[in-house]
Amino acid sequence: MRRKLKKKNIVGPDYRWNSAKVSKLINYVMEEGKKATASNIVYRAFDRIKEKGKTENPVEVFETAMKNVGPVVEVRSRRVGGANYQVPREVRPERRLALALRWIVGAARSKKGVAMHKKLADEILAASNNEGEAIKKKEGVHKMAEANKAFAHFSW
Repeated sequence: MRRKLKKKNIVGPDYRWNSAKVSKLINYVMEEGKKATASNIVYRAFDRIKEKGKTENPVEVFETAMKNVGPVVEVRSRRVGGANYQVPREVRPERRLALALRWIVGAARSKKGVAMHKKLADEILAASNNEGEAIKKKEGVHKMAEANKAFAHFSW
């Protein structure tokens, strides 16, 4: 018997840019429940994008980065007759956004020696130009799916 579907928590838009995606980014940046610190980091990063990107609306740059980083296909493990196969599957839009946010924040955190808002701004700008660590991660996932295309008939 299948389990009950989990009720999804809908994140409201943030107060400065009125965007739910920016609010989710703040939640991904947040550590130990310090939301004020996380929102300060994200807003300072957006101010930096505004300066560096020569654009009036940094949310547009962020949206472009999310589209560029979000994977279209990924591999999921499937057990068939005693063997595990990596089966390529299409990624749902909610998961695509979650992976994109996780990869961008992770790539920013992996850099050392610079303030977090600068690292985050640089990673978002790089992702919007189809470069950077998060884009490399997406390409790796796509290559893995392409390599395992022969097992697509095991999809469920």
